[in-house]
Amino acid sequence: MAEKDKKWSDNAPGRYFVDEQCIDCDACRTEAPDNFTRNDEHGYSYVYKQPENPEEEIRCKAALEACPVEAIGSDADKK
Repeated sequence: MAEKDKKWSDNAPGRYFVDEQCIDCDACRTEAPDNFTRNDEHGYSYVYKQPENPEEEIRCKAALEACPVEAIGSDADKK
């Protein structure tokens, strides 16, 4: 499970985040390319844009579920 205290500082503020467990597998970027991107210098993914509509929300949830190392988290208290 992703840990809020270990999330990458690159993450856009909001509900979804990626933490230090990311293995740069590309699953999240494939599932939600409008919301996840890659830090090319250090080789990990992060949330560069929080979902802004129902379709993006569905894709972000799919990315969270597709992550093989559970590096994507969701803080249900944030929008």
